[in-house]
Amino acid sequence: MRVVLGIACFAALFCATVFAQSPKGSDKMFEKVHAYLVEREREFSLIPPERRVLLKSIADYAIERQRGKQPVRLLFVCTHNSRRSQLGQVWSATAAAYYGLSVPWTYSGGTESTAFNPRAVAALERAGLKLEKTTEDENPIYHVRFGDKGPVITAFSKTIGNAPNPIRDFCAIMVCATADRSCPVVPGAAVRFAVPYDDPKQSDGTPIETKTYDERCRQIAREMLYVMSLLKTPAR
Repeated sequence: MRVVLGIACFAALFCATVFAQSPKGSDKMFEKVHAYLVEREREFSLIPPERRVLLKSIADYAIERQRGKQPVRLLFVCTHNSRRSQLGQVWSATAAAYYGLSVPWTYSGGTESTAFNPRAVAALERAGLKLEKTTEDENPIYHVRFGDKGPVITAFSKTIGNAPNPIRDFCAIMVCATADRSCPVVPGAAVRFAVPYDDPKQSDGTPIETKTYDERCRQIAREMLYVMSLLKTPAR
């Protein structure tokens, strides 16, 4: 059931595999999401130079694939596929839509499977996205929307090789230092980039929990916007 739902929603969401621009993709977004991304776009100067180099490597890979008319698949990886990798998948898809790009196929996975953490869910909701929990088991399926007219992103915890994740010819983006160390080779990946983020889990149950999750959410949104901005205007 979960596999069918995931594949169907991803097929609907990612019907194109090149970065052709469409007119004003952001006009399909919720007003709050659009305003949130405008703020993050203004913060590109906060991205340290060494991070920009890493992010540009992802964009360069995608641009090269585009020029070769090959599909672009981005798989965000952390240990449990519960926080940072989920945020990476959602914000990369949303950022591409913001720039009016035909969205690359984006996925997330973990070296283990647990559940999409409710604190990360809440951070996305505070940013303006709409998340609907569609099942009530230990690993619930969420439908994520960034606009009324936009596509649905199906989100739940899964391991790297589980459907709907690709099994070959994809770009693995390691957003967790622990997963980066424990998984030095990602089976089937064409390329692998380590772009780690601090784990917001360290703040769970503390007075700064909400602040920490919001900071991580902003950072990942900002950096995924930066990547997609390079795809919008690739160097010739």
